[in-house]
Amino acid sequence: MIRSTVVLDGLRVPVISAPMAGGPSTVELASAVSNAGGLGMLGGALLDVDKLAAQVDSMRGIVFGVNLFIPDDPTGADVAAYARHLVPWFARYDVEPGQLPRRDDHYVDKFSWLVEHPVPVVTSTFGTFSAAEVAALHEVGSEVWCTVTSESEAREAQANGVDALVVQGPESGGHRGSFDGSAPAVPLTGVLEAVRTASSLPRIAAGGLMDGHDIAPLLSSGLAHAAQLGTAFLDTPEAGTRAVHREQLTKASGTAVTRAFSGRPARGLVNEFISENSDVAPLAYPDVHYLTGPMRAKAAAAGDPSGLSMWAGTGHLRARAVPAAELLAEWAQQLGR
Repeated sequence: MIRSTVVLDGLRVPVISAPMAGGPSTVELASAVSNAGGLGMLGGALLDVDKLAAQVDSMRGIVFGVNLFIPDDPTGADVAAYARHLVPWFARYDVEPGQLPRRDDHYVDKFSWLVEHPVPVVTSTFGTFSAAEVAALHEVGSEVWCTVTSESEAREAQANGVDALVVQGPESGGHRGSFDGSAPAVPLTGVLEAVRTASSLPRIAAGGLMDGHDIAPLLSSGLAHAAQLGTAFLDTPEAGTRAVHREQLTKASGTAVTRAFSGRPARGLVNEFISENSDVAPLAYPDVHYLTGPMRAKAAAAGDPSGLSMWAGTGHLRARAVPAAELLAEWAQQLGR
């Protein structure tokens, strides 16, 4: 029988809302999912410690989790050359290229704050917490999960003492959680099989899952203990998804994995910017994220999807404008819960 954790065992519905940093993940969405029997997640990335603290403190009293991005080291990629390549795009929106304010995403401050003000679950993306960091979180009662995309990453995370693995397949919307910035193409079921062989930790499946019918076979086969869904929540009223992003969920021709907006592989709805720039975008996060920031903000304000990052997984056409609690209740019924 698959191992579990206290938090996973306590879920009435084995569904976790993905931590969709940058807007879609909100206190309202995380609260709705947790109150409906799942586990709501806050995206701690791209926030400073004060903004993260305000969100966390507003959720005290329910079981929830916080996700952090592990900071990337510089890759040496030629970001300046990419900026020159994007000059026509900056001109289109009448903006200057964005500047990199800091590389570490306030990581040390946010991690320290979570140790001083514990939450039920802390998860990592783009790497695993160190053994010392895992021990510090365990000391204050937090469970520690790690997003992995391969068996080697699973082994590293387990060696550092984490409690569970969020196993992410390429079908996932948003950033790939790989430690090295790669974008492995093995389908979710294949990644789950490989990780099951490599690690005895409980697995939370993530990637292209949109309802209970998608989750059920993964649970019944023992490939996963629970599932993390993001795209399925994008059109809920509680999500912070922009209006133009919501509209494009059912209009876009499909999705693609690109580094064009952020400098790390991420799956989003195909648009003009992705089509023109994916082949030349460097591996350089968060440099490219901040470089394209003013353009993306201007596009969003104008309701223009052509220059906006609209992260979504392969199941985006099945996203529904239904309250999160109703989705959880429906999926619970589909899972026989």
